[in-house]
Amino acid sequence: MTVPFGVAAGTAALSGDLTVPSDALGVVAFAHGSGSSRHSPRNVAVARSLQDRRLATLLFDLLSREEERRDAATGELRFDIGLLADRLVNAVDQLGEDATTRALPIGLFGASTGAAAALVAAARRPELVRAVVSRGGRPDLADDALPDVECPTLLVVGGADTQVQRLNEQAASRLSAPHELRIVPNATHLFEEPGALEAVADLAGEWFTRHLPR
Repeated sequence: MTVPFGVAAGTAALSGDLTVPSDALGVVAFAHGSGSSRHSPRNVAVARSLQDRRLATLLFDLLSREEERRDAATGELRFDIGLLADRLVNAVDQLGEDATTRALPIGLFGASTGAAAALVAAARRPELVRAVVSRGGRPDLADDALPDVECPTLLVVGGADTQVQRLNEQAASRLSAPHELRIVPNATHLFEEPGALEAVADLAGEWFTRHLPR
């Protein structure tokens, strides 16, 4: 069942959709990529795959509608990792307090710049966040937070996305937490090739079901 799940972020009210299977093993909050929203078809597809693996999912907007309009014109907020991480931390805290999810271990799934926000949030909430997965992410933008991440981290990159692969390799070298870098052969940045996104969903599902249950 999917229910509205608003995330309070200062003066901004962020819309979200929380889906909790009856026998959930954990809950995964999604941090979407540059210029996207909770309706990102790629994240929605991955979320459905995780739900099939008994994982609850939270898809929510990192920006308010007014902020989205401003960002569409200027692009100034999608790379504001501090702001995005603050919003994700708020979501993590609410999941840890909500009656429906407070008993569930929390994972984070970040795409593009959302991956950096996920890693910063994980570093700031080590007692709550138990695993992170990055899809075509920019973990390098997490910068000084990388050595402070304590939870197992999976970095998934397309084999044809060579520049982002190099950035992920550099970021991985700064992680002290258990981590893996997995390459999806021939996939480009958005994993639009046949079977590529399904491969991401399978890798993410395996990672979360391995590391989230207590």
